[in-house]
Amino acid sequence: MGPATRGALRHVLSHLLTPLLMCIGMGLAYLGAFAQPTPHELPVAVVGSGPGAQTLARGIAEKAGDRLAVRTVADRDEAVRALRHQDVFGAYIPDRKAPELLVASAGSDTTAVAVQKVFTPVAARTGAPLKVTDVAPPAEGDPTGQGIFFLLVAVSIGSYASVAVLGAAGGALPMRLRAALAVATSFVVSVIGAVLAGPVFGLVDHGLWGLWGMAWAYSAGILLVGVGLHTFLKRWTTLGMMVLFVMLNFTSAGGVYRPELQNGFFAGLHSFWNGAGFVEGTRSLVYFDSTGLGRHVATLALWLALGAAVTAVAWAAEARKARTASATATGSGPGAEEEMEETVGV
Repeated sequence: MGPATRGALRHVLSHLLTPLLMCIGMGLAYLGAFAQPTPHELPVAVVGSGPGAQTLARGIAEKAGDRLAVRTVADRDEAVRALRHQDVFGAYIPDRKAPELLVASAGSDTTAVAVQKVFTPVAARTGAPLKVTDVAPPAEGDPTGQGIFFLLVAVSIGSYASVAVLGAAGGALPMRLRAALAVATSFVVSVIGAVLAGPVFGLVDHGLWGLWGMAWAYSAGILLVGVGLHTFLKRWTTLGMMVLFVMLNFTSAGGVYRPELQNGFFAGLHSFWNGAGFVEGTRSLVYFDSTGLGRHVATLALWLALGAAVTAVAWAAEARKARTASATATGSGPGAEEEMEETVGV
């Protein structure tokens, strides 16, 4: 094997490291987040104010351990309010002849199913079938309620894939122009997302303008983070973006399983990651009377600010590097040319 072949082989093997690391990372992230969904302090309620309801709630709590957080609510109206504010994810109305379970599947279909599994055996002891009432069903175009999550996937791919283009094809452009292109690209991506969510697939039946605004903030945050990181990571930018906005993002967004069904790591990420901000913000706007919407919008705004900060740091670093290269080029001495090559990364 000649020197040229050995060099080419080393080059290929070094580039194969990136997809292999992606394979490991995706396996660890997705299987770690989704393989064994188990309730952890899942909030549920028993409806009733008498001693019977208290006894039933206490018995369910003792049997469930730390899997459930069981409370009682006075009546059906209070239970519906708690569900619509996502204070609980299931409310059981005990009745010897017609037991009923209230759920809000728009918040998470998988959580609603988990709650049904909890209370079906409880109702079975009465000998009567359990009636399930959905007080917040998803839109007709999104019967499982997971369409918002897949919209997140589409907007995310459009965003972080554009980072590769801006980093490679746009690498010669000044940072201010790349940043402007990032914001403009995020606008186009968000419009595509809104069109898909509304007119094309009917994933939401109202609140489309708000969804578009959150999609723009979400996409712009990703693009600005990516454009800034490319200055420092170069060819490792793709892997970095995959870690941040796929491996950690999709798994913690709450689109497949809410944090109450995940382990502590991904449940913790859900509280501040940008994908969760978009998914939960859209759910809040469309299905839950904007409860908690401000917090989710704040999450997206913070990630957008982070993107702007990373881009600003990269801008400063590139400006400093350009000044150093310019000073080196005008310097004297036999080492000036070699120093310039090292500075600009040739």
